Amino acid sequence: MSAPPTTPTETLLAILDLEQLEKNLWRGFSPDTSRYRVFGGQVIAQALVAAIRSVEGRSVHSLHGYFMLGGDPTAPILYEVDRIRDGKSFTTRRVRAIQNGESIFAMMASFQSAEGGLHHEMPMPDVPGPESLPGEEEIRARFVPHLSPVRQGYWKSQRAIELRPVDPEAYFNRKPAPPVQHVWVRAKGPLPDDPNVHAALLAYASDMTLLDGAAVPHGRSVIDPEIQAASLDHALWFHEPFRADEWLLYTQDSPWSGHARGLGRGLIYTEDGRLVASVAQEGLMRLRRPS
Repeated sequence: MSAPPTTPTETLLAILDLEQLEKNLWRGFSPDTSRYRVFGGQVIAQALVAAIRSVEGRSVHSLHGYFMLGGDPTAPILYEVDRIRDGKSFTTRRVRAIQNGESIFAMMASFQSAEGGLHHEMPMPDVPGPESLPGEEEIRARFVPHLSPVRQGYWKSQRAIELRPVDPEAYFNRKPAPPVQHVWVRAKGPLPDDPNVHAALLAYASDMTLLDGAAVPHGRSVIDPEIQAASLDHALWFHEPFRADEWLLYTQDSPWSGHARGLGRGLIYTEDGRLVASVAQEGLMRLRRPS
């Protein structure tokens, strides 16, 4: 019997280690039952793990998911995999996340055998490296006391993913600014060498901070109490191998917001400048009516 997890990273790895119930059916749990809904990145990552476990010999290169209902963190989530196609080069899977008999999330994922080909990539922005930026403890001391109670709770919580905003002053003061931001991210603890574990961790982390880029031009944060925010859809493309326990630059922009929605885009680079993944997400960003 394995020892219980003792760190946030170990806890995250444990919740991504889904329980298989049938050939195409897995069950996952949430680590924090005090939240009012399941974190979207957790559902994306667990759905990806279910898809990965139905595929042999091929690596995931893309996923596209839609959120239908907020997940209940006190109840398990079932992940039903539809093995749509196993082709000569590509494998396609559809995953449905189910709670209380209803679909809360649906995802398509595609896997590919290793191939060569033409190559180009957008260069990484010239930004300060993670070691020159404030760590979590310094962020808590310098910025968190001046935040709203809700945002204080977010930054005081123990997370498996460490965040280091490149411009922490702009990130926290929430004055209207251009819809561009850069955040260094990594798992706080060492991860196994399995590339699928790193893919799942990146899927989890890719749902963090991205929608905030759509709120920045308005001097807001999506965790402000006057905003009702939720992920609506999420797309992630994996380009190159990487380690999620090493620093990755998540460079983000938001080309548009309107009609109570915001669009975020992201490019993810290794510290030495390799582009390893691309992300796009639209989210609900609705102003709450005064009570």
